[in-house]
Amino acid sequence: MSTLRLGGRTFGPGEFAVMAVVNRTPDSFFDRGATFGFEAALAAVDRAAEAGADIVDIGGVKAGPGDEVDAREEIRRVAGLVEAVRERHPGLLVSVDTWRAEVGEVVAKAGAHLLNDTWGGVDPRLAEVAAAHGAGLVCAHAGRVTPRTRPHRIGYDDVVADVVAYTTGLAEKAVKAGVPRESVLIDPAHDFGKNTYHSLEVSRRLGELVATGWPVLVAVSNKDFVGETLGGLPVERRHAGTIATLAVSALLGARVFRVHDPASARTALAEVTRLRTEPRRT
Repeated sequence: MSTLRLGGRTFGPGEFAVMAVVNRTPDSFFDRGATFGFEAALAAVDRAAEAGADIVDIGGVKAGPGDEVDAREEIRRVAGLVEAVRERHPGLLVSVDTWRAEVGEVVAKAGAHLLNDTWGGVDPRLAEVAAAHGAGLVCAHAGRVTPRTRPHRIGYDDVVADVVAYTTGLAEKAVKAGVPRESVLIDPAHDFGKNTYHSLEVSRRLGELVATGWPVLVAVSNKDFVGETLGGLPVERRHAGTIATLAVSALLGARVFRVHDPASARTALAEVTRLRTEPRRT
């Protein structure tokens, strides 16, 4: 298992990192715009840091379909917040969720340590931006779909094999572009270009991604596959399923966990660490 380095921080083999979600969007599926305002978003970062988050992931565009948000508006939503977080919480790693190189350029200059490309390399220049600024990069599998779309009846011969091949291919390209190998993560991107069956299969076989040697990020918090698996639960009732999936992912070797509730995630990961390391008592 490799060492992960982001900014000035190092996460050794077996160490977990909690990434808290803060969306500056008016239409987030989870908080429905509660952190859209600048002060509300900054207060959410404060709470995440207090709850034990290692990374805060700032997003300016809703993942799903919705109103058009161009690069200029996305930059307006996220760049100033990145600067404010860097000043207010110098020990907190800052990630920005974007697929656009022009956004990545601005936020990297503002101090972002990580570019979280959840749409799977649709703009290959993003890796070049990360390399130029010494930022890390998340290489995700989104089924090669257009950002912010939900494909109809998408299929794979073997979804996990596809995820492994695609994410590791992106990761190697990022390294060739100049991103430090120890600052590249891969993400199966549950629900992105996948139905519930695909997301569950990726979860069960997550060890195959871990076996590649790249640090694995999982973003399962309150997602649709969790709700559908548990009988169609709405977003506000998916917490238990989220924590269960997170714990299984940790036991299988995932390293970074993108969550809406960093305090619960930190508690669950501490228990996983004890289960893995404490000797049996007879």
